[in-house]
Amino acid sequence: MSFATEVDICVVGGGAAGIAAVRRLKGAPVSTLLVEARPRLGGRAHTVEAGGFPVDLGCGWLHSADENAWTGVAEALGLTLDKTPPPWRRQAFNLQYPPEEQQAYRQAFDALEQRIEAAVAGPDRPVSELLEPGSRWNARLNAFSGAYNGAPFSDISVHDYHAYEDTGTNWRIREGYGTTVATFGRDLPMALGAPVTRIEHDGPRLRLVTADGILEARAVIVAVPAAVIASGRLSFDPPLADKVAAAEALPLGHVNKAFLTLSEPELLPAETTLVARFDTARTGAYHLRPFGRPLIEGFFGGDLAAELEGEGEAAFGAFAIEELVSLLGSDFRRKARFLTASTWAREPWTGGAYSHARPGHAGARAVLAAPVEERLFFAGEACSPHHFSTAHGAYETGVAAAEAALKALRL
Repeated sequence: MSFATEVDICVVGGGAAGIAAVRRLKGAPVSTLLVEARPRLGGRAHTVEAGGFPVDLGCGWLHSADENAWTGVAEALGLTLDKTPPPWRRQAFNLQYPPEEQQAYRQAFDALEQRIEAAVAGPDRPVSELLEPGSRWNARLNAFSGAYNGAPFSDISVHDYHAYEDTGTNWRIREGYGTTVATFGRDLPMALGAPVTRIEHDGPRLRLVTADGILEARAVIVAVPAAVIASGRLSFDPPLADKVAAAEALPLGHVNKAFLTLSEPELLPAETTLVARFDTARTGAYHLRPFGRPLIEGFFGGDLAAELEGEGEAAFGAFAIEELVSLLGSDFRRKARFLTASTWAREPWTGGAYSHARPGHAGARAVLAAPVEERLFFAGEACSPHHFSTAHGAYETGVAAAEAALKALRL
């Protein structure tokens, strides 16, 4: 991919943060270019067609939708907001999970949240230390952590977990979250399929090394996943050891989705959930008939997601069908067919789902986000102090980085 050899501001990474940054720069008196390693926009916001419908392999819910910048973007683009309440507390048929058990789990979850709230005043530690010893709900709480954080509670910082903020309002976009993000960026100046492997910052201009040559810029906004920096896939010369250390302290966990299509969808209640097991964290959660469609959206997190991902996409489908057969009977096997699954950790320019801070490293987000020499700026969900792991957190950091770059260039 050929591109201009010199711009005022280059944005590296075409996900939610990078797109938001370039959109903010549009109209400013600067030349800009978005450079993306993949042949597409959107990053971990990725909508694909499966079973005749758009499905989100990455982010799918507008968390804090009443304050989420992507809500307004979707509306401005003419896309369709769906405000149906999330299915998370509606276990289909009450299978394996009658109302009194659902209430008992919620009480255990609320008690853990209260212990986390109290523990924030003390030194940072793993959330797992706050689990009630011997509680029958600990496996289920770790399953939640796998899907929510991408890792078990033993890997999660109390201080970082508590720092996340959410209004509790969750909506969706019928055409897809990934569709929204990619569409928002489609008219921006960009070079796709052009990975940046090194940024040299020892001269008067920044030099970005790509397979297609050298690009020079007065300022650069780095909007790639933390795992790309931690792995050295994108490096800096001279090295930025503090950035690499911060990225290593903010690993991208394992959270994946799998989609099944149904031949007799009317047999399952729309917009409900099925959870098969409560005695282990090695279990999925299944959203039945999202948007009323003849689909099942399976969610897998933590160690289970990592193991299945190592086996490939089809392993998610096989696991999902076996778990659902255990609930719905052997006849279900002929009524469901695997369509597709995400494998985020296997993607070289992603490296996982979204970030969590290791215990003792809640401050790593501020270190990763800090500018270097007032000409290297950083954005992405891992840089967000309170909305990490979300596309709207990425958006906010992209806008902030763009404004900081303009200020540094005195524009």
